[in-house]
Amino acid sequence: MFIGLLSDTHGRFDKEFRDFLSPVDEIWHAGDFGGGLVTAAEIADFKPLKGVSGNCDDRILIYDYPEYRFWECEGLKVLMMHIGGSPGHYNPRARSLILQYEPDIFICGHSHILKVMRDSNFGFIYINPGAAGIQGWQTVRTALRFHIDSGQLHDLEVFNLPK
Repeated sequence: MFIGLLSDTHGRFDKEFRDFLSPVDEIWHAGDFGGGLVTAAEIADFKPLKGVSGNCDDRILIYDYPEYRFWECEGLKVLMMHIGGSPGHYNPRARSLILQYEPDIFICGHSHILKVMRDSNFGFIYINPGAAGIQGWQTVRTALRFHIDSGQLHDLEVFNLPK
């Protein structure tokens, strides 16, 4: 599977992001779609979409994009939520879900800070794709894409767009 990962679009899904994500099989979104149902529908019309609702999202999104999501992809267990914290600083809800599901990949958004690292305490890959939207304090808008095959995440690429 070739995966595109976004977060914190806050109502924006610009051409540059579409171009970067055009070869992926599926897009995962770590919350704060923005724009009510419109932005989520725009992304879902572009590529198959898995996502979670964020703290700035219209509550109607929760029917299709729950607070958290757990699934398996090509032999890896994936846990995604919007507000999770970061290695060594997970919030209580994230920590509880991590202990319950024991993911291989933990994805969250919210901070607008791009970070990919191994959490040696829990033994998973932590991914925060940063923010693809223009709302917030970040100076660069970001997205990721990577491959997952036979239980391995590889060939991760970062897309940067000046704000």
